[in-house]
Amino acid sequence: MSGTAPQPGPPLWLLLELTYRCPLHCAFCYNPLDFARAGRELDTEDWLRVLREARALGAVQLGLSGGEPLAREDLETIVAYARQLGFYTNLITSGVGLTEPRIAALKAAGLDHIQLSFQDSTRQMNDFLSSTRTFDLKSKVAALIKKYEFPMVLNVVLHRLNIGHVEAILGMAERLGAEYVELANTQYYGWAWHNREQLMPSRAQVERAEAATREFRQRMGARMQIFFVVPDYFERRPKACMRGLGSMFLTVTPDGTALPCHAARMLPGFEFPNVRSSSVAQLWIESEAFNRFRGDAWMKEPCRSCAEKTKDFGGCRCQAYLLTGDAANADPVCDLSPYHSLVTDAVARAERGGAEAKPLVFRNVENSASLSR
Repeated sequence: MSGTAPQPGPPLWLLLELTYRCPLHCAFCYNPLDFARAGRELDTEDWLRVLREARALGAVQLGLSGGEPLAREDLETIVAYARQLGFYTNLITSGVGLTEPRIAALKAAGLDHIQLSFQDSTRQMNDFLSSTRTFDLKSKVAALIKKYEFPMVLNVVLHRLNIGHVEAILGMAERLGAEYVELANTQYYGWAWHNREQLMPSRAQVERAEAATREFRQRMGARMQIFFVVPDYFERRPKACMRGLGSMFLTVTPDGTALPCHAARMLPGFEFPNVRSSSVAQLWIESEAFNRFRGDAWMKEPCRSCAEKTKDFGGCRCQAYLLTGDAANADPVCDLSPYHSLVTDAVARAERGGAEAKPLVFRNVENSASLSR
């Protein structure tokens, strides 16, 4: 009923961020800026209990991410238990640490799907954007993924520094035998928010990349599925973020904090539950943090009376907070929002060239510690 928070359905999509440890230092990472302050990682038994409780609640899709999930020595144990419970499992990885013995063990454990990230189509730009020397390693890992007959899924985060290389990126994907490619334009949370002025493309860059993607998609036909995710700032209406917070998506961070989306930890005024002290059922159904933005009672105008609120659920709460200081405000991406000029002004700065002289801040422990002071 309008104005009330409905009884939630199951958390169909479960994302376990197994660790914040990562060999890459990407300037667009969505991990929190202060990840170095996170508490002790959950141990194996805690993760297995989370899987068991989430599956009993109805979760079916499992993402294993980080940081770099391969940094966890118990990854195969977690995968095998998830398979036993009936999850469809997806490993989201940089490829660092995915040796042939490791991929064989993951295959034996029942892993269904590997999503491999590249930062660009050339060694120079890939290694610059990750602040590592990993391009050749990623290429070898792509060959292992094909050898062990996993679906070949490539992910490349697009931004001002590589969006002009879309044709070359797709050509690389074709050479590697990718069946699925996600060209995910940067969403501005975490480290990407900190580097937004350096990363945001111009509208012309986005339009050229979309056109190049359409042409390549037509040429490839059914041989490759290509997903081009337009950056929010260039849309007139917000995306249906997580189909509404607390409706189907549950993230558990390395220290056990449970979140209704992967970026929600930044939201002030919340006491997010932790799986160390709450069952998955308790935190999903009862916690204030998961109930706050269910239904539409929380909505302000113009969202509350908007006919599109059942389609976009008011947009992204994290984006609303970062841009306006209040997570309950209308997502400024929407051109009906009284805060829409905050988005158009940011786009206008990108059209003028952004702040390219300012150096990027790369994700690493030292920068995390300094930024969280």
